[in-house]
Amino acid sequence: MNVRCLLNHAKLLLPPLLMIISVTAHAQSTYIPIESRNNALVLQAEKGKAPRIIYFGRKLVNAAEYGKVAGLYRQGDDYSGVLNAAYTSSGTHNLVEPAVRVTHSDGNTSLDLQFVSSATQKLDDQVTLTSVLLRDPVYAFEATLFYKVYASEDVVEQWTVLSHQEKKAVTLHKFASANLYLKGEGFWLKQFHGDWAKEMQPEESQITHGIKVLDTKLGTRSHLYQPPFFIVSLGGPAQENEGKVLYGSVEWSGNFRVDLELDPLNNLRVIAGMNDFASEYSLKAGERFTTPAFLYTFSGHGTGEASRNLQRWARKYRVIDGNGSRFTLLNNWESTFFDFNEQKLAQLLKDTKQLGVDLFLLDDGWFGNQYPRNNDRAGLGDWQENKQKLPNGISSLVKEAEANGVKFGIWLEPEMVNPKSDLYLKHPGWVIKQPGRAEHLYRNQLVLDLSHPQVQDFVFNTVDGMFTRNPGLAYIKWDCNAVIYNAYSAHLEKQSHLYIEYVRGLYKVLERIRAKYPAVPMMLCSGGGGRVDYAALKYFTEFWPSDNTDPLERIFIQWEYSYFYPAITSVNHVTDWGKQPLKFKIDVAMMGKLGFDVDVSKLSPADLAFARQAVQTYSTIKDIVWHGDQYRLTSPWKSDFASVMYGTADKSSAVLFAYLVSNRYGAASKEPVVLKGLDAAKKYRVQEINLYGTTRSAIGPDAVYSGDFLMSAGINPVVNAGRGSVVLKIEEVR
Repeated sequence: MNVRCLLNHAKLLLPPLLMIISVTAHAQSTYIPIESRNNALVLQAEKGKAPRIIYFGRKLVNAAEYGKVAGLYRQGDDYSGVLNAAYTSSGTHNLVEPAVRVTHSDGNTSLDLQFVSSATQKLDDQVTLTSVLLRDPVYAFEATLFYKVYASEDVVEQWTVLSHQEKKAVTLHKFASANLYLKGEGFWLKQFHGDWAKEMQPEESQITHGIKVLDTKLGTRSHLYQPPFFIVSLGGPAQENEGKVLYGSVEWSGNFRVDLELDPLNNLRVIAGMNDFASEYSLKAGERFTTPAFLYTFSGHGTGEASRNLQRWARKYRVIDGNGSRFTLLNNWESTFFDFNEQKLAQLLKDTKQLGVDLFLLDDGWFGNQYPRNNDRAGLGDWQENKQKLPNGISSLVKEAEANGVKFGIWLEPEMVNPKSDLYLKHPGWVIKQPGRAEHLYRNQLVLDLSHPQVQDFVFNTVDGMFTRNPGLAYIKWDCNAVIYNAYSAHLEKQSHLYIEYVRGLYKVLERIRAKYPAVPMMLCSGGGGRVDYAALKYFTEFWPSDNTDPLERIFIQWEYSYFYPAITSVNHVTDWGKQPLKFKIDVAMMGKLGFDVDVSKLSPADLAFARQAVQTYSTIKDIVWHGDQYRLTSPWKSDFASVMYGTADKSSAVLFAYLVSNRYGAASKEPVVLKGLDAAKKYRVQEINLYGTTRSAIGPDAVYSGDFLMSAGINPVVNAGRGSVVLKIEEVR
């Protein structure tokens, strides 16, 4: 492809205002460095061959020296010549797991993707996009690899576009987003598993020969058992403050797959993208198949640096209003469940004002008339106010909230349907279910077929109608509780497209909603953390980590989520779960977006006074928690107590949370916590905040230390059985 053709090719792929800063149509072997502030992925490209990854790691000062790296290794022979291919194809001389596998229109199953050209565009001062065009010399089949680099944050998004000009459709059997290649003295994998109320359970093991597969086949709340993110550490288990680590995550809200293969030369191949399970895709001539992005960051200083990089990236580039504010709220679910009416809600609105939070959230149970939503067995899909519970509709509650000086939000689960509903009876063809098979319900419900344009319109109109009828509506809690059983679409001709087209349909709906309501806060909920990924978080301001709100359990769950997501996205509610005192529960919930799901009328006068005071205290530290750099200091898995710190970028203020996580006799913070992220030359005042009632702090009132002291000797938060949770504010003395 000549330069003019490549420019035309790039115009089809990119917005018109982007400036192409380099175009390379190589006649001989050359190097394509894809660099961020500290890291580099380097491809060696040569006409007539597959491009190869010859370097991945910390950026070299002299880019010309990347070509010398390969010669330093004496690991053995690569007989195939493609072990380190940038995008490994199947059916020719490849002997390992491919990134892409196809059947051509004539039935041939071979694919040989050879380098054609590359181009790099500068999107802004810190973001570049590199594209690498590959083409089969025999078949009119192309793959374009994209590498979007966020330089300051050391974050990369990588995806692939597949297309062809063959006479008939080509079948895609596998279609990964990215194919990485790492060298190191052994590799360790930290992965996560879970279930309802048991999200984010970590496991770490050394990667051995063969292929380790992380995947899900659940279709909707696809991350319930296996989240889409992982950590690979080089040379030993992952450490917080040292060592080389790779963070990876598939940006896809459906079935994903990650292959980790230790090859015959003891190097690690990472292949990630959509799951090809039951998803063979028939690609028509001229059609473009765009994979979801694979997100990754590399750190030479442990998981702490990697997390801060990813969290900064998320706040700046991905999460809606990531550097802005969030509502504190009172939810009615655990105080009323399905049993409420206008009178009860009117009192809860007054309780919202009394508590001092911003918003009241009406949860499940407000809809359905022919099949009233008095439990989870009926009504889902019939989004009309229940006339017995709410004779004056949602609009009257919105006005009542405004009269009380608070905002109003509402729960929806628009992708789902109960068989006992008007919607199900009127539109049985809108439901995902196999004909001739007995329905198998998950939480008494089925999934609507979002591959169907009419279903997409229905879901959009459900949300849009809520806002149209209730202009003052200020918040949406979007739930998703069922997985896909008996996968079948009455709409689709090819059933193997369903898992893919469902998610594409979901994104189409969310794009329409965000186009019309760009700033409305929306919580991504899925019976807990069953659907948390950075593709979904393009459309949501926050997510619900778990239905398990026991504060002791939440310390562990929130600790693990913090590896990948910033605190501003984590919705943490104070509930009746757990036997800990109210202070402990609120202190834990403060490590994110604070909310309450309690019956305020049942709080003692002392607890109510403390809760009101805590909301005010939270308002003085929430910006540090939401927008600050996070430091995981003392692991709850390895100690009797846990400690986490958030600090401002200018190193002027910080907040330290500490919690007792052991009930063993004498368990306490027996040693000081060494802080991070301060300025060694500055002086800091350390003050305990969020004290209950007349409790006196164990930290002296004149506790002033140098940053050097706090980051060398540390400070003891004095956590023990009588002081189960402690919050310290650390402020520069000016």
